[in-house]
Amino acid sequence: MSNVIPILIMIATIYSVRCVPMLIFKQNIHNRFVKSFLYYVPYVTLAVMTFPAIIYATKNIYAGILAMIVGVILSYLTENLFVVATMCCVTVFAVNILPKLAQLF
Repeated sequence: MSNVIPILIMIATIYSVRCVPMLIFKQNIHNRFVKSFLYYVPYVTLAVMTFPAIIYATKNIYAGILAMIVGVILSYLTENLFVVATMCCVTVFAVNILPKLAQLF
């Protein structure tokens, strides 16, 4: 019985986010600014969730930042996703292993 109120709040939130815009905007949107804004919302949402995960995926924040930079550069230069992902993994591995190897010698 204690879970009823949170479930009702979640139902109201989901309904308001998904259905209320359809009830308000029954006609096509003709404003170029609003259309371009709505076009980029999914990309911005994905970027907001992805970039912090990339940076904080490893214990070393510098490895994540460097791998992200390598990934952006390689994705601009080549269209091969396998190459980009492999080089990002190699970058993280190299940044994490090189200081440990330097201590051995």
